[in-house]
Amino acid sequence: MTQTSDTTSYKDIKQTVLRRIRSGQWQPDTLLPNEQELAVEFSCTRTTVNRALRELANEGFLERRRKAGTRVLSAPQRQARFTIPLVRDEVEATGGTYRYALVSAETQPAPDWLAARLALTPGQSVMHVRCMHYSGNTPFQFEDRWIVIDSVPQVEQADFSGIGPNDWLVQTVPFTNVELTFLASRADTTLAGFLDVPEGEPVFTAERITWLQGQPVTFAKMYFAAGYRMTTEF
Repeated sequence: MTQTSDTTSYKDIKQTVLRRIRSGQWQPDTLLPNEQELAVEFSCTRTTVNRALRELANEGFLERRRKAGTRVLSAPQRQARFTIPLVRDEVEATGGTYRYALVSAETQPAPDWLAARLALTPGQSVMHVRCMHYSGNTPFQFEDRWIVIDSVPQVEQADFSGIGPNDWLVQTVPFTNVELTFLASRADTTLAGFLDVPEGEPVFTAERITWLQGQPVTFAKMYFAAGYRMTTEF
């Protein structure tokens, strides 16, 4: 039965969509009506529909592609849920006192390697932010981040003297996709000074790229001091 109440919640829409999938009304590979059509059917906003479909996609029942629509998957697929970690939380979880310090923040044309990595146009403007995170007076993480201004124009007015770029981004802009890479890199002179390690020392490094609906948002490299441990659960 179609729901028409103007108080329809995203949970109601999720349950209806799931019921249609499980009953066979919407077969595998079926393309769902678009968000506007579903919003009219359920007498709700597109935002409510979007949340319901997004959660079902995260849970593996649907596949959503930009400009291609939303379709039913042939079988539910388990997907990892990823939350951007906040350095403050990581430090405080160890019993330390979090402290932040801005090193530099400037607008500049994207260097060639970054333009190639994020498929930017030559000379596209980015905000380059470097900062340090401490546990008390002990170095914890050096963050080297590039933010695409066309994707996040408000970054030009951001003040990173009191808040780290990662925290600011989490509060300001959502993301739809993330690429995360872990590697070991050797500390150059600058990095060795920030992390208080010998030059050439292997350093645990994480690279993270986030996108919003296919548009690159940020590329960041996080370098961690000795003793850092990362644990994930799925």
